[in-house]
Amino acid sequence: MTDELPSWRTTATRSAIVDFVERVSGNGPDAVPAEERVAVFDNDGTLWTEKPMPTQLHFLVEQWAAAAKADPALADAQPYKAAASGDLSWLGDAVDKHYSGDESGLKVLIAGILAATSGQSVDEYEASVAEFYRVARHLTLGRPYSGVIYQPMLELLRYLEAHGFTCYIVSGGDRDFMRPMTVANYGIPPERVIGSAVGLSYTDDGEVRYGSSFSFMDDGPEKPVRIWTRIGRRPILAGGNSNGDLQMLQYVQKHPLSLSLLVHHDDDTGRGDVPYDKGAENALAAASDPAGGITVVSVKDDWAAVFPEQA
Repeated sequence: MTDELPSWRTTATRSAIVDFVERVSGNGPDAVPAEERVAVFDNDGTLWTEKPMPTQLHFLVEQWAAAAKADPALADAQPYKAAASGDLSWLGDAVDKHYSGDESGLKVLIAGILAATSGQSVDEYEASVAEFYRVARHLTLGRPYSGVIYQPMLELLRYLEAHGFTCYIVSGGDRDFMRPMTVANYGIPPERVIGSAVGLSYTDDGEVRYGSSFSFMDDGPEKPVRIWTRIGRRPILAGGNSNGDLQMLQYVQKHPLSLSLLVHHDDDTGRGDVPYDKGAENALAAASDPAGGITVVSVKDDWAAVFPEQA
């Protein structure tokens, strides 16, 4: 067990994970066929850090700042104003409001996302995202984004795969923003990435291009819908960290055998993961109910390390 999950401390949480995996992948009465061993994970805040802002928002801030520089009139309106001025508090407030049920700021963000991608081919967008991942650094830690993956969660992905699980990413982030990095960072191919999406269309020049409308936001109650649409099975294991993951965690619990994991960012030990509960209040409240069936993963207590060792 130590060799398989070396960054996990020997706690009740790790025992719950190992006991569950061994039960469903063994030969006993609780064995689950390999094709039904499906695990789904949120991305931002679950598989890698999301503070001080989600990675996609960092990418978009650069896009919006460049757009405002090219057309100064844009700098008077959000989200360009925040990007051009460097005062990003409005963006953080918009994300926090979304997790509290206020979508006013999110609608403005979506409009900015649509403007940034409208008319681009999927190949053009993929190339620009790949270049961002190549050169960008985390805003406070100074590491490449490949260095702010949660090492214990990466080990969990490998552990599950070794026991016959098929792992998917199910995120509120943009599906096509995640796809260029999921193989290298998580070992998860693009066809197993489920996320929010801008509308697409096929054009006469032989390209698939982004349109001017938003297709769907893969968050909250939309996550189980997208899981079923894309996978066609109810997963038996799910991992998340926020209010937007609660329905996904509850969805897997309808399976006779399931495990729901909620990553709690309670680390105050100076290991680089800033403690916060904002945006996770509902999920944490549900996890505090003994009958709720959600296992809390404490970053502080359950993880011996947070990020991979730097080369």
